[in-house]
Parts: sequence; C-alpha cells; structure tokens
Amino acid sequence: MRLGWRRTILGATATATVCLLCVASASGQAGSEQKPQMAEDVFKNVQVLKGISVPEFMGTMGFFSASLSLNCTDCHISESSGDWGRYADDTPLKRTARRMMEMVNTLNKGSFGGRRAVTCYSCHRGTTRPKVIPSLADQYSSPPPDDPNEVEILGKASVTPSADQVLDKYIQALGGAQRLASLTTFVAKGTYEGFDTDLGPVPVDVFAKAPNERTMIVHTGSGDSTTTYDGRAGWIAAPDKPVPLLTLAGEDLDGLKLDADLAFPAGIKQALVGWRAGFPKTTIGEREVQVIQGTSLGGSRVKLFFDKESGLLTRVVRYTDTAVGIIPAQIDYSDYREVRGVKMPFHWTVTWTDGRSTVNLSEVQPMVPIDAAKFAKPGQSPPKPAAR
Repeated sequence: MRLGWRRTILGATATATVCLLCVASASGQAGSEQKPQMAEDVFKNVQVLKGISVPEFMGTMGFFSASLSLNCTDCHISESSGDWGRYADDTPLKRTARRMMEMVNTLNKGSFGGRRAVTCYSCHRGTTRPKVIPSLADQYSSPPPDDPNEVEILGKASVTPSADQVLDKYIQALGGAQRLASLTTFVAKGTYEGFDTDLGPVPVDVFAKAPNERTMIVHTGSGDSTTTYDGRAGWIAAPDKPVPLLTLAGEDLDGLKLDADLAFPAGIKQALVGWRAGFPKTTIGEREVQVIQGTSLGGSRVKLFFDKESGLLTRVVRYTDTAVGIIPAQIDYSDYREVRGVKMPFHWTVTWTDGRSTVNLSEVQPMVPIDAAKFAKPGQSPPKPAAR
C-alpha cells in the first residue's frame, strides 16, 4: 500500500504527508479551546464530510487510503504536497469520492436499515477498481494467512482462561502487583522514526506519571512534535500539522488515555470495562497468544494480545469509528527489560491506516521528579496552586 498523509493516533506521533481526499488547505483553528476543531472550520472546500472533528476527518482519509491503496497526491494535484492551499483544488477523483460516499450512504439506508453494512473497503479491497470477475488463481491457491487482528469471540467458545486470569498473569509477568504499584514516575529517552522523519531516527523523550499522565516529545528536524495527556484532556502540537494545536476528544482521546494507562499497568483492570475472553486459538508470527477484549468508557473496542508462554502484552488493537467506516490502530510491544524490578517494553511499533512509526528506548529513569509543566497543554504553563 502506498501511504502518505499526516495523522497522529494512540499517542504516537508517526505521520506522513496529509491526504485530504475531499478537502483542502488549513484555514485556522475553530471553536473553543475545550472543544475539538471541526473539519469544515479547519479545511477549505469540505462538501460532504461536515460536522466531524479534524481527527475523525483524518481517520476518514486513512480509510480511503487503505481501501484504494492511494496516497495524497494520487487523489489531489501533485503541487499539493508542498502547498496546503492546493489541497482545496478539485480533481476528478475527489468528485468521484463524494459521489461514492453518497451512494454507499443511500445503499446502507435503503437496504440495511441505516446500519453500516457496506463501506468503500467492502468492494475495493485495496484496489481503485472493484473486481467483478472471479479469480481462478485466488480460488485454487492456498488461502492467505489469517490476520490475528480479525479474530472474534465464537458464540459457544470456552472462556478459560478468563480475562481476569490473563490480566493477573500479565501483572505477575511484569514483576507483580506490589512492584508495579511502587513505580509512579519514569522518564525515558530513545529514538523515533516514522514518515514525518523520512524514516530516519530522531531523538524522543517520554515523561509519565501515575496513574495516567503521559507526554511524548519527538524532536524532528522541523521542530518538536508533542503528544500530551494530562489525566483528563489530550492534545497534539506539531509544526507540520494543519493546525498548530489539535485538541482530542471522543475515541481519539480514549486512545491517548489508554496509552497513559498502559504506562502503569498496575491499574490495567480499571483501564477498560466489559472485559471478555473466549477467542479461538490465535498466533502472531510463530507465537501463540491469548486474546481478551475490553471497552473504553467512550465506547472504543480494544483487543489485547498476550504471549501465552510469557504472559507479556505483545499487541493492542483499538478500533475507531469514522464517517465512512471503522479503522484499526495497532501497537506491537517487544524487547521487555527490567527497570527497578518491573519489566517494561523498550521497543514498540505503531501501525494504522496511514502510516507506521517505531520507538526504541535507550534508557529509562524510574522514580524521578517530573515538572507538572510536562503534562500541561502544549504551549501553556500549568495553573499555580491557590495561595492559602
């Protein structure tokens, strides 16, 4: 798949060249500081995708990219890659995309009672033109390997082990509940690479404080890209975004909160609700994993994959709704090392519909004081405590 538009998700600042399939250039921030910016207030020439937030709008672009295997300039003019204003220019593909969205909406309303049973991906499957003739090669070839992310709970499947048992094994594998609870802050350094760094490594800093405050700062060549969750609210600030400061809400904020919660796994059972087990046997690579599922307070569905032998968390997949369909975001964890008696992943890779980024930590300093300003809204100092 050719990928290429800028977006940040689950606290990872991996980005690519922004694909604005149905719109165009940035025109400034919208709304109050407490509310997420809306697509039509930030971009020009939005005709169909109105009334949704900028993150959902960008997620919708990712859905198009995954469905058709196209990047930004495939749908926009080539000059748009260096000029935000040119994303507003109409092209035949953009006009077709608008018609296709209306067609799919009409089909779902008329034939499926408004339920989203059909999406772009239903027919396109990574091609610009849906196939209408069966492929004999596909029919008589070995089926492709199963995607572990697509595993679902079977109706009468055994629920042994339970979600509680899987999580208890994970906590024990990390070092035990007592040691986890004793780790309340850490500062980490390492390297980050993604589309926004031309896949080259750049320095990254991570600051975390229990129970769920977390900031990651990627030091790119064009300036710092900062993703912050202060325990209640979350923001993304970067020099290459359509707005200098993006306020997150809904399922996107849920993802940022989950990143912060997983930084201190002692409270993992409270991070999600409605825990479920009972998934069939699943493998990632050559390793068998145990899969459980939970739901965020905002309604996002999350799957967690634990190595059956070690009990360690190897993958998290979170699902986010967009205007045209549900998109997955995946984080793979590895290279667990012991820090103050607690095992922590020193390597993780974030993959979503429009890019991939990788973080490699080189050092983690536990139990160090962290200035409250690190978790404040980017560009703003935290409020001072009232005088007594």
